[in-house]
Amino acid sequence: MSIESVWPLGVFASLDAGLGVRWEVIEQLHVPTIQLHAPSPPRCTRQTAAELQAQLSRMNVTLTCVFGGFHDESYADIPTVARTVGLVPRATRAERVAGMKVIADFAAWLACDAVGLHLGVVPHRKSDECEYDAVVSVTRELCDHVAEHGQRIHLETGQETADELLEFIGAVERDNLFINFDPANMILYGTGEPIEALEKVGRFVRSVHCKDATWSDQPTKTWGREVPLGEGAVGMRRYLQTLKDLGYRGPLTIEREIPEQADRQLREIGQATRLLTDLSAELWGQAG
Repeated sequence: MSIESVWPLGVFASLDAGLGVRWEVIEQLHVPTIQLHAPSPPRCTRQTAAELQAQLSRMNVTLTCVFGGFHDESYADIPTVARTVGLVPRATRAERVAGMKVIADFAAWLACDAVGLHLGVVPHRKSDECEYDAVVSVTRELCDHVAEHGQRIHLETGQETADELLEFIGAVERDNLFINFDPANMILYGTGEPIEALEKVGRFVRSVHCKDATWSDQPTKTWGREVPLGEGAVGMRRYLQTLKDLGYRGPLTIEREIPEQADRQLREIGQATRLLTDLSAELWGQAG
């Protein structure tokens, strides 16, 4: 079995270069897979899906997960994330759940069986049980909707500790709720050492990001700093070794969130593909 079939490389991409690489970068890097940041719900039409599917076919690229997001979310700082991101904010919750269902339908037209999102900063169960139960309820609703398409929900890590995420998945009680593990987010948000977290939640991991970061001097209060892959605190060799030990066999999706610096983004993602290729060859070349 080739490394490329076990851990195919990928990038996080966007039709409009919003929260992912520009479309031409996919071709320039010759990556075989992508995760897609979905267009806004009004653009999630059958026609858009058909055009995109044809383009991916021409490029020989496989779509592995469609991520939802919302125009009025902000990642300016951690308190703003808590107020604005995902399905947690009460004022936008119903509208966003409806939007995520549209995005899931769009993913189904693209023959993609995974739908990802940042759920948001879920309130602690003991401090606000009513709101916690409300977020559990809408997550169940979304899981039930995507199940009609044979799809899974992948919650991206970072805004909660590994133990909190496991508790939440247990509370939702749906067998199509899984994790998109992003090790850098654990550092950026200050919610836990990423390898330790990965070992705890590994049985639920169905997709991953390859991203790196350094810690804030005030973890959980201020942002850490995203850095090029291999230059941060994740420890990419140990990260890949842990994925291998856990039995993860899926894409390694590179995410580098500097779309306003296109040339630098392309250069650093290219460096990341080489690093992951070298580390993968080293790990899979070992016995066992």
